[in-house]
Amino acid sequence: MAHHSTRPTSRDVAQAAGVSQAAVSLVLGDKWRGRVAETTAERVRQAARDLGYRPNLAARNLRLGHTRTVLLVVPVLTTEFFAGVYTGAARVAADHGFGVVLYPSPEGVGPARDPFASAQAALDGVIASSMAADALTAIRGDQLPLVMLDSDPAGSLGAATVNLDIADGVRQVTDHLLDLGHRHFLHLAADVPSWTFEVRARELTARLAAAPGTSLRTAPAPISIEGALAATEAALSAPGTHRPTAVVCDDDKLAAGAYKAARRLGLRIPDDLSVTGLDDLALATALDPELTTVRLDAELFGERGMHALLAVLDGRTPDAGDIPVHLVVRGSTAPPGAS
Repeated sequence: MAHHSTRPTSRDVAQAAGVSQAAVSLVLGDKWRGRVAETTAERVRQAARDLGYRPNLAARNLRLGHTRTVLLVVPVLTTEFFAGVYTGAARVAADHGFGVVLYPSPEGVGPARDPFASAQAALDGVIASSMAADALTAIRGDQLPLVMLDSDPAGSLGAATVNLDIADGVRQVTDHLLDLGHRHFLHLAADVPSWTFEVRARELTARLAAAPGTSLRTAPAPISIEGALAATEAALSAPGTHRPTAVVCDDDKLAAGAYKAARRLGLRIPDDLSVTGLDDLALATALDPELTTVRLDAELFGERGMHALLAVLDGRTPDAGDIPVHLVVRGSTAPPGAS
């Protein structure tokens, strides 16, 4: 038999036996009866013997008795949105006797350092929100069930992906502004290499491409009020044929920066400039005028993520379908030149 330079994993056993890793876990954890055919179980055991697969027994007992602990990886802890995701995930976890450990990934995109000596020993699964997939390679352990939130379903490493319908949110914003009569747009785009922000840019571009006589400028900005202020001020002051009458912001915090830029340039919101956000954070109603934005249900998002992980752990297929989002129209949008 070929010598394995690294210890054989349950994935190797699954490949050798021609079964899923879930089946390997059931058989080697002695929970297969009634769920896996006896001949299959024997094939798995034989493959494990042939490969010299030795589950780390201490870790395995923890995992099969289940530590009942899930890791939630988020880009930052300072955002209300991720606080909501955690609250929703922890509520569902508690109903099922699971605890949730919260882990902020450095810089929000990774790679994240493993917060545990052995993630596999300490955890049953991982839920990772709004981050580059490669941020997870270090922490995922090599056999941990993973659910991705707010990430590209096509390129997902995870066993399941749960998304908000961000594309529809951007369509709702754009249609609202087009209906008001806006034709010249500035996209204040989050300068973060993440699928969720690519979706916003793609959807806005596509929607405006379908509307005649429109123009679109894009200003990338870090997700900070100062960064948004500088980017908006520069973009609105730049020479060009059409000064934008509407600023579409990737997030409410960017919108707050756009408000400051408008004030510096002597533009009134919404008379001279309409501004929209996306998130509906508490900030949205702290601004004056209150911000037209897209409400994302962060707690529901966390709940759905945890339900998906519980389904994966049970060998069930998680619910499909994106979570709907809703445009909330407030005082920051009006027809262009409404003064």
